[in-house]
Amino acid sequence: MSYAGAIETGYMVDQESRAASLARFDVMLASGKVAQQLEVLGVDKALVTERIQGLSNSELLMLETEMDRLAAGGDALALIGAVFLVLLILELVGVTDIFKSI
Repeated sequence: MSYAGAIETGYMVDQESRAASLARFDVMLASGKVAQQLEVLGVDKALVTERIQGLSNSELLMLETEMDRLAAGGDALALIGAVFLVLLILELVGVTDIFKSI
């Protein structure tokens, strides 16, 4: 049995915001400099994409805020550092197991 109901506006806004944020990260990860630096660091781009998609809305917002803090068109290394920092924090608090294989 299925039930129909109204979808709250806040829910739809959150979902659209999340989709836009994820798309923005996909574009960032597809850039040549970022992909090259991830390879230098020995981090699998697919794993980073998977972990970013697994972030909660608040964690995604925190990461996006850090990206926005960087200068427009700024240093890709700083952006990778921000992503690495967020992943490290998530690892330390036990949310992820990304560094288990390293």
